[in-house]
Amino acid sequence: MTATAPTPSTAQVRPAALLPRFVLVLAALLAALFAAASPATAHAALTASDPKDGAVVATAPAQVSLSFSEQVAMGDDSIRVLDPQGRRVDTGELRDMCSGNVIRYGVALHSGLANGTYTVAWQAVSADSHPVSGAFTFSVGAPSATAVALPAGKAGGGPVGVAYTIARYAAYAGFTVLVGGAAFILLCLRRGAAERPLQKLVVRAWVTLTAATLAMLVLRAPYTGSGSFSDVFDLDGLRAVLETKAGASLVSRLLLLGAAALFIAVLFGVYARRQQGSGTAEEAKDTSDLTFGLGIGGAVVSAGIAATWALSEHASTGIQTAVAMPADILHLLAVATWLGGLAALLVALSTMPGIEPAAVRRYSKIAFVSVLVLTVTGVYQSWRQLGSWSALTDTAYGQLLLLKLGLVSLLVGIACLSRKWTAQLAVAPQTVDVSRETAPVAADVSRETEPDTAPEAAPTDPQRAAQLARQRTVREKAREKAREKQAREADPARAGLRRSVLAETGVAVVLLAVTTVLTGTEPGRTVEREAAGGPAATAVPDRAVKVSLPFDTGGQNGKGHVRLEFDPGRVGANTLHLWADSPDGQPLDLPEIKVSFTLPAKDIGPLPLLPDRAAPGHWAASGVQLPLAGEWRIDVTVRTSDIDQTTVQKTVKIG
Repeated sequence: MTATAPTPSTAQVRPAALLPRFVLVLAALLAALFAAASPATAHAALTASDPKDGAVVATAPAQVSLSFSEQVAMGDDSIRVLDPQGRRVDTGELRDMCSGNVIRYGVALHSGLANGTYTVAWQAVSADSHPVSGAFTFSVGAPSATAVALPAGKAGGGPVGVAYTIARYAAYAGFTVLVGGAAFILLCLRRGAAERPLQKLVVRAWVTLTAATLAMLVLRAPYTGSGSFSDVFDLDGLRAVLETKAGASLVSRLLLLGAAALFIAVLFGVYARRQQGSGTAEEAKDTSDLTFGLGIGGAVVSAGIAATWALSEHASTGIQTAVAMPADILHLLAVATWLGGLAALLVALSTMPGIEPAAVRRYSKIAFVSVLVLTVTGVYQSWRQLGSWSALTDTAYGQLLLLKLGLVSLLVGIACLSRKWTAQLAVAPQTVDVSRETAPVAADVSRETEPDTAPEAAPTDPQRAAQLARQRTVREKAREKAREKQAREADPARAGLRRSVLAETGVAVVLLAVTTVLTGTEPGRTVEREAAGGPAATAVPDRAVKVSLPFDTGGQNGKGHVRLEFDPGRVGANTLHLWADSPDGQPLDLPEIKVSFTLPAKDIGPLPLLPDRAAPGHWAASGVQLPLAGEWRIDVTVRTSDIDQTTVQKTVKIG
């Protein structure tokens, strides 16, 4: 039984003719996504500051502190405080004031600050490797004019941010095609290891992923710092990047890509040769053993590469990280197996004549399992990152997630159509009416070769003979390709399957782009915390201890009040502020003031403390450590002259 090729008509449009338009549409969609994704939104939110944004304080603070929704990485220049003339008034030494679930950093200010408006500019890197920055103002005494302009751009923006974002897209795409293409060859079409088009697909994916990873590594310092391309050559910045979690993940990915290169060499070398010669039972057994070994090795390397994302991005922060990171690895592997395998299937259908229906059926089953894994892990990650139903529609993360779900649904719908074509391909006759297929080709051959066979056309010039030989070789290759193409298009089921797979691939490209944007978007849970103006939902709220104690040393001008603020008023590191006021409420600049802490129930103390003078009538100390919870007695010793002093005390609860 034979099958004849369908007669082309002017009403038909071949998939190859639609490909340029299809690429243009995809390019436009990707350009829109790039514009929406750059710069990447940061994932750590500033939840509080002291002083607050726009606050007017009576006296200059001793320090400025910032609180965040999650852990951040900061350096000595991460917080800068500028006076109205634009001069720095901070000491440049970062203070780690974190305690328990409260993430707080600060910087000390110089003493004697004049009245006016001060600008605080800060920049950090969130725990999921994305940069975050911002600025605000506060005033001492009264607001004033300032020469400092608040920065308009965000960290991770500008040309460096665009380049880094492009590298992130390329890395995800390279990983997807590398893992999915190799899996398709090993699990669905083993003879594809010897096919040049599939070899090129996998090797180019490896090159893309490697180049993108190198680009992200060298761009990391300017991406999270200055935003200048010149810092790419800053070796100190590169060294600092290597000490971060993101830098370690990128280096680990490069090492794993070295192992992946060895895997590819074996797959397209020894394995491909054995597949071509696996005729005997013994050779088939050797090939099966090598297939098993490559499968195990490839799975380990693929999981390791996927882990470099899981350990440095969304899954490594927030709640349930011990569950989220393995789930994220499975999610990435499922995406790569499904979409990367789809790209390999499209290449095979377009370039390999006589592809076995069994190979398509095997891929269909693998894709089904991948979609199940993708669904389970995706639902879990969505719940973890959203936090509430309202975040699904009220946040950019939720809206992108809805778009992703729509694309997945569309992709599954097209996949169902592909399964129908696969079923028809399985039952369609595989023989072709060679006489009808090759008739036009034979006529073309006779027309082209007629001049060459005429006796008078035989050239005597060796150069002319060589030229004609090359032309005949080119024509033979062209005819061979024409015959292969005609054979591929002779089966309507195969042509229909190729069109549906082409449509799947197009949707998959957009889906991959949306997923990459999603990884750079602030999760809904973080957005809601930021809007609420508080730290993480699991964090314990601050309970700053504030007391006011009257004193009288008995000497001249010996009366007044001491105001004490102990923040956050819990076990661990605290910040102490002391203000001394005269009876009429004016700052009282005392010659000396001392503080001690005693926990009588545990027989601890007194723990002495000599705070630093921050301004007239204002003293401060940071990093004050209280080891245990309980009823602490705070003793404040006030000296108003060389001989006049007194000690006042207050018992407060530290929990």
